[in-house]
Amino acid sequence: MQRNLIASLAALAVLSSASGCSSGAARMDSIAVAWSPFESTALVWIAQEQQFFSRNSLAITLRKYDTGVGSLDGVVNGEADLVVGPTEFPLVGRAFQNTKIRTVASIAKSEFIYVVGRKDRGVEKAADLKGKRVGTTARTIAEFFLGRYLELNGLTLKDVILVDVTAPADWVEAVVRGDIDAIATAQPYANSAKERLGANATILSAQSSRPLFAQVIATEAWINKHPELVTKFLRALAQAEEYVRNPAQAKAVVQQSLNLDAAYMETVWSQNQFSLSLDQSLIAAMEDEARWMIKNDLTAENQMPNFLDYIYEDSLKQVKPEAVNIIR
Repeated sequence: MQRNLIASLAALAVLSSASGCSSGAARMDSIAVAWSPFESTALVWIAQEQQFFSRNSLAITLRKYDTGVGSLDGVVNGEADLVVGPTEFPLVGRAFQNTKIRTVASIAKSEFIYVVGRKDRGVEKAADLKGKRVGTTARTIAEFFLGRYLELNGLTLKDVILVDVTAPADWVEAVVRGDIDAIATAQPYANSAKERLGANATILSAQSSRPLFAQVIATEAWINKHPELVTKFLRALAQAEEYVRNPAQAKAVVQQSLNLDAAYMETVWSQNQFSLSLDQSLIAAMEDEARWMIKNDLTAENQMPNFLDYIYEDSLKQVKPEAVNIIR
């Protein structure tokens, strides 16, 4: 009798343990996250490596794209639940198309768009770009900053021969081969082009001290269905933001995650401010970019969207209320 009782209790313990494991597994929520390989996504890699996602009951599946535009397209096309890293510029383009998406947070303010030119083609300053073949990738923030840089220096996009360079390998190779005279592109590609050209390279900062905003974006429908997952995701990123206060460890995580050179990381780390935010400067940037798109005939629309309709504040207000500064 006692032996049977012990056996029964042991069996019950096994069943309870199995049930507990099953219940624990069920509490993990899955999110498919689109991303592109730029260091402005640092908080994501830190959250993944430090297990902040799993500690917030999230199981993350990462899906890589070449550009921020491509990663945002992935979310719009249903290939991922949310996207990390695209800038505000493709969001502006999507707003003109009335695409039902929203940014839930900025995760970095960054300055990493450069124009790299060939000295043997006469490119040493902004004015030298007139009449030259200048490559960039259409619909990306690099195209906007190239246009803005030209305008700040008395030129327009019509003053250059614009070449749409879409393949990541060509962001470096096209200017190295001499297919184009200059390329407007992001880091780390700008740095690679500079190194490959050596003494023949001219490098110009296209942003002129104006930061871009790396975003976390999802469709309106997904956010409405999963607001608690948005909050969990941002909570994990907020924990990663705290970890950035240990810059040596944070750099090491991002360097390894993105397979970047240590010297390069030292150079570009200070060009990024890694923090969660939703502030009025983001709205101002999007409005400026919308005006630029209208002026340069990059949209058939002539009325600026209301960008407040493309901001979702609720989750960030729960996680980091002091970071939300949007005027409504």
